[in-house]
Amino acid sequence: MKAIWNQELIAESDKTVVVEGNHYFPADSINRKFLVDSSTKSSCPWKGEASYYSLSVNGKINTDAAWCYPSPKPAAKEIQGRLAFWKGVTLEK
Repeated sequence: MKAIWNQELIAESDKTVVVEGNHYFPADSINRKFLVDSSTKSSCPWKGEASYYSLSVNGKINTDAAWCYPSPKPAAKEIQGRLAFWKGVTLEK
């Protein structure tokens, strides 16, 4: 799978984990130069607390377009250390 935004490859891996229709990419498959820390958090009853990143690509910002669960609850342990994308990030095989 590839995650693409603003004509740049953000992540690529053949080892994503799919949860609730979202592909979670391994940390080592992410091009971190495009990630900007965000203070946004959200909570899921069975996954735990999510942290967000914005994307900064070619002078454009996509606010909170990536998220992860740094310390997921036991039911979601398979996504620990992985990032997922939304907000216009294109996923393709």
